[in-house]
Amino acid sequence: MTTPVVVLTVDQRGSRSGPDLIPEALAKLAAVPARLPFERTVGDELQGVLVRARSVADALSLLLRADAWNIGVGVGMVEEPLPDHARAGRGPAYLHARAAVTAAKNSPWHTRVVGDEPAARALETTIWLWAAVLARRTTRGWEVADLVAEGLSYAEVGERLGISQSAVSQRAQAAGIVEARRAHELVAGIAAHLLGTGEDHVDHVG
Repeated sequence: MTTPVVVLTVDQRGSRSGPDLIPEALAKLAAVPARLPFERTVGDELQGVLVRARSVADALSLLLRADAWNIGVGVGMVEEPLPDHARAGRGPAYLHARAAVTAAKNSPWHTRVVGDEPAARALETTIWLWAAVLARRTTRGWEVADLVAEGLSYAEVGERLGISQSAVSQRAQAAGIVEARRAHELVAGIAAHLLGTGEDHVDHVG
C-alpha cells in the first residue's frame, strides 16, 4: 500500500468495573466501510484500519457519542501485504495508534492522534472540539439530532415528538447540531488530506 491509512486502536475505559461494551461497539462499527474491519484485539480493546476519510469521521462519531473509550488514531503506512485481520497488521500506523491510545488515557476527551504529518495535530484538535460539543448534548438533544440525521425537517421532527417547530429549533441549538455537523465535515476534510484521497465530504449530523 503506497498511501497512508488510519489505524484506530480503541480501549474501553473502566472495563473492570462495568459491562463489556466491545460487542455493541463492533456491531455499530460494522456499518463503517473499512479496509480491515474492526475487531476485538485482546481483552477490552478493538482495532480497525480505515482508508476513507468519511469512514474516519463516522467511526469517531460513534465512539465519541458513547463516551466510554480511550481512542488512539494512528496515521501512517502499514506493511504489505495487509493481513486478513486488523490485529495482525504491522507498520508505522500501528505503532502510532498504539502510542496514541496509551496517551489518550490522560488526554482531553480521551483521544489522541499520532502521525508524522503536521495535520495530525489539527485533526486531534478538531476531534477535541467536536467531543466538547457532543458532551453537552442531552438525551433530548440526541433525540432531535438523530431524527434530523434521518433527513427529517424541524417541522417533521416536531410532529414526531409532539412539540412545536420552535421547540425543536431550541433543542437543536442547545445540542450543537450545526456545530457537530461542521466538525464532522472538518474531521473528514483533514483526514482526506492525511490520507491523500481528496474525497468530497457530504453533510452529516454527528
